[in-house]
Amino acid sequence: MAMVTSSKQTPLYDLHRQLAAKMTTFAGYQMPVQYKNGIIHEHLHCRSQAGFFDISHMGQCRVIGEGAAEALEKLTPGGIVDLKLGAQKYTVLTHAEGGVIDDIIVTRIASGLAIIVNAGCKDKDFAYLRSRLPADCGFEELSELALLALQGPSAASVMTKFSAEAAGLTFMQACAAEIAGVACTISRSGYTGEDGFEISLPQAAAERIAGLLLAEAGVEPIGLGARDTLRLEAGLCLYGHELNETITPIEARLQWLFKKGHSDFPGAEKILAQWQNGPERVRVGLLVEGRIPVRDGCRIYHQDQAVGTVTSGSFSPSLNRPVAMALLDGRFAANGTVLTALVRNSPILVTVTSLPFVPHRYLRT
Repeated sequence: MAMVTSSKQTPLYDLHRQLAAKMTTFAGYQMPVQYKNGIIHEHLHCRSQAGFFDISHMGQCRVIGEGAAEALEKLTPGGIVDLKLGAQKYTVLTHAEGGVIDDIIVTRIASGLAIIVNAGCKDKDFAYLRSRLPADCGFEELSELALLALQGPSAASVMTKFSAEAAGLTFMQACAAEIAGVACTISRSGYTGEDGFEISLPQAAAERIAGLLLAEAGVEPIGLGARDTLRLEAGLCLYGHELNETITPIEARLQWLFKKGHSDFPGAEKILAQWQNGPERVRVGLLVEGRIPVRDGCRIYHQDQAVGTVTSGSFSPSLNRPVAMALLDGRFAANGTVLTALVRNSPILVTVTSLPFVPHRYLRT
């Protein structure tokens, strides 16, 4: 008899059902794809006002001890030791062949480091960190915590009503704060390209705090569908698409992650050689002619020669046209290069363009 595996639920599962969400299984969790107004409405609402996201499926953990930053420095392209208290960094865990185990967000806290990992990677990430951290570092899974996001140009004015400390942060800063008496860790960060916040808090309080945020004028719930189109427009990598264990950070054009002179991390020899000599393939943006999206897995051609593969593709509500990202042969990666995608054996013209498709609006100062 085949084993039946049931998907997990976030603390907001009942709330999603009350809000008439269309649910799907994602990374082992029952998650909302969209709500009653649909993906395009949700996407444009987040770009114009404020969107509320349940991201409690993500993994949260802590590395504890005075040597926490030094230990993680040796597993990433670096810069962890330079983080000040409350500062965050986006980085990647690399393996010996130069590929990416996961992309993560690291926050410097008083006891060490707080880390957020991707939902589909958390079991392997946690096992990897436990195996690679030195004995003087403690490791804690924070499975009792939920994670919420508030994103969009109105997010800051909403947050001001609940936490002056959080509203005073700038991009990639975090602080301990309270929302309606609930102790939270709030960061000014997100996955949409918009200004916004992520809120880590006890699962038991998640539904109450979600209700308070959703009761604010201009705040609407946003599902996974619009979360993906928002991050695609922002030119942000999605693990399993633009990043995986066979794609290096240089191929993904994440050179900006690297600390100058840092070479003591897994895969450094291959990765730094690619940085110096140029990789054979690179991540690019593609503007797609016509109205038909090119989806992930679609092959890209120069004349009859296959020169790359689409990693993410969708219709862009902000630009009112299809866009995509692809891993492309570096010889054809210059902006303005016109190539062909094959969709159901029909050729569609695509033009290489710079990323992001929609400018970021992070509050940096």
